[in-house]
Amino acid sequence: MEIVAEGLAFPEGPVVLADGSVIVVELAAGRVTRCWNGRTEAISDIGGGPNGAAIGPDGALYVCNNGGLDLVKFQNARGPGHEGRIERVDLSSGKVDRLYDRCDGIALEAPNDIVFDADGRMWFTDLGKTHDGIRTASGLFSALPDGSAVTAINRHAVSYNGVGLSPDGVHLYIADTHQARLWRYERKAEEQRPTWVATAPGPVGFDSLAVTAAGNICVATLYDGGITTITPGGQARKLDIPGERYVTNIAFGGADMRDAYITLSTTGRLVKLRWDEPGLELCYNG
Repeated sequence: MEIVAEGLAFPEGPVVLADGSVIVVELAAGRVTRCWNGRTEAISDIGGGPNGAAIGPDGALYVCNNGGLDLVKFQNARGPGHEGRIERVDLSSGKVDRLYDRCDGIALEAPNDIVFDADGRMWFTDLGKTHDGIRTASGLFSALPDGSAVTAINRHAVSYNGVGLSPDGVHLYIADTHQARLWRYERKAEEQRPTWVATAPGPVGFDSLAVTAAGNICVATLYDGGITTITPGGQARKLDIPGERYVTNIAFGGADMRDAYITLSTTGRLVKLRWDEPGLELCYNG
């Protein structure tokens, strides 16, 4: 593995840009950071607990913000200023605009990961919050990037985390952290129930994911750290990354889309390795 950046404060949500740089969010620092050639540069002090991120159709960065985490107790921060929300970051100025913090009058809990489809619509997960022995509901949502409309697809999930589109754009794949399950949805902005795809064996959890050009789903795997690759038919294999419990994200880039950028969050590193198949190009990362 090649170390792209280190000393990061629980990095998540890598976004690979056409110029070869990679944007990550630093969850523990409330910051959006650009990484390249061993260097880092702060883009925005966004605050809260930024998690997943994606480039939207207007070229801005859209961020799922869980509101903040107490990384000592590993539970969610509560109270004013710690609301879960979806935010837009202007990459040239660092300006942050809040787009959504509720849906149908119900507050978002802890938005976690996000992807844009070819129509410019965003799809994002809400992991739910854990605090003082209480676990709140998780879910999947869809929204327009101008802040005008958000729809609940499922409000009754356990712990939805990673989200990605199939190569034909027909389906969404969702990783459930605590159940270590992969689910499939229709790409329809309406209430629906998912189809089960696979469950990982062993004492692991699922985090974020990325899809390959062939349609395989690569899921960052927690506790016994690594990347679990699952076929659309449910067959799974795992690449172990020894010594790292929180392998949290994977994103593809490079000229042939075979550079896999992986966040190793507990050790504060963004690393790169060569993957055995090309990743799927995202709609707006050009």
